[in-house]
Amino acid sequence: MLGAFPLMDPTESRYAEIARQMFALGDWVTPWIAPGEPFWGKPPFSFWMSAASFQLFGVSDFAARLPHWIGGLLVAWLTWQWLSLRSRREAALGAALLIGSLLFFVAAGAVMTDMALAIGLMAVMRGYWLALHGPEARRRREQVLMFVGIAVALLAKGPIALMAVVPMAVHAWRSRHATNVLREIRWLTGGLLVLACVLPWYVAAEMRTPGFLQYFIVGEHWLRFVDSGWQGDLYGHAHAFPRGTIWPFAVLAFLPWSIVIPAIAWKRRGSATAVSPEDRELYIYLWLWALVPCAVFTLSGNILWTYVLPAIPPLSMLSAMFLSRLPEGAAPERTVAAGIGVTVVVTLALVAAFNVGGWDDHRSMKSLVAEYRSDTRGEPLVFFRQVPYSASFYSGGAAELAREPADLRSRLEHGSAYIVVRERHRARLPADLARELHFVREIDEYALYTGGRTGGQASRLAAKRASPASASR
Repeated sequence: MLGAFPLMDPTESRYAEIARQMFALGDWVTPWIAPGEPFWGKPPFSFWMSAASFQLFGVSDFAARLPHWIGGLLVAWLTWQWLSLRSRREAALGAALLIGSLLFFVAAGAVMTDMALAIGLMAVMRGYWLALHGPEARRRREQVLMFVGIAVALLAKGPIALMAVVPMAVHAWRSRHATNVLREIRWLTGGLLVLACVLPWYVAAEMRTPGFLQYFIVGEHWLRFVDSGWQGDLYGHAHAFPRGTIWPFAVLAFLPWSIVIPAIAWKRRGSATAVSPEDRELYIYLWLWALVPCAVFTLSGNILWTYVLPAIPPLSMLSAMFLSRLPEGAAPERTVAAGIGVTVVVTLALVAAFNVGGWDDHRSMKSLVAEYRSDTRGEPLVFFRQVPYSASFYSGGAAELAREPADLRSRLEHGSAYIVVRERHRARLPADLARELHFVREIDEYALYTGGRTGGQASRLAAKRASPASASR
């Protein structure tokens, strides 16, 4: 279903458009959000993913989302393989719980930067634990995985990825084997590997567009968290919530299991076998991993629910380990299967609503751009005041911008054009300019007009609207 519904404004279409421009320009260093406007909000790893997919499969909704879905499978596989070292039953339950959780399911089918971070952090947390506690034959490989994960996370989200240090440091302190941790893991070699992978991009990005590091490090990694009304965001708006909202977001993100697992625990209280001493440290490690993202964002009022995504794998593993300790006959597999069934049914219903109920016009310019392309004979597509990211993506970057009425008037004086005006911007159009526009179609909050020298164009559209096919549509 990755191509069964349009890219949504503002998040999905923004990141897909950045990847499209990266692919079109062949510039794999600087992400561009618009011609001449660099995107300083995120490092490029997730854009590399979608741009590489465009290189292989062409530019489309499906190609934009495909690598993020593959990333979800990779996280699920790393989870399954880790738990399979303990028990295949735990592994099956853990992977199923992870895939069936609401936020992970959504993130695996959307163009966002969060899945790239989840890949990196999963590799880090797994690599660290198995480098110390895994089978001897694979400990060296797990160290490599850990350092590769650090590099991926730093190229996916930046320094916020260093929150992974907290569970590792607490584990080393609690186990009272910090010296062993320092000796067993090749921190110097691995650190140099990470720097070799990450530092060249950060340096090149600053050199090509000076000011990037100031905005990204200070703005995105400090002011965004301490100031819920931060006005320095160049690419969106502050997502102001009461401090501590990240915890309700965590409950929402882990649905249905945030309800199902506590209900099972209550119903089966006292029946689960006790945690073995050798497993206790792993439980603490996983809980720290799950709680750190929420703790980091507790004091921030400028948050999104997707910030919880790194906590979903450890929560799934903890839940699987709990379910596997239930006595014979408890049949947690049936409960998990039922929960996944609910997720599947809801997903099918939403996709059907998009395609049958007309929801595809909501927060996406896909159908409007398609309408323009079906009518145009080479006339430009001009947006008044603001070009939605989805319009840029679906038009292949051809959508133009007229910021003020004078810009729009000048554009129409040079020939006919298709004009798109958002409902809240219509009042800014002078009456004489509004009279020059000929209505074509309204989609959600946007209206499509023709203007300028529209003689043949208006006749063509009038004939089309009068046709039986148009009427049925």
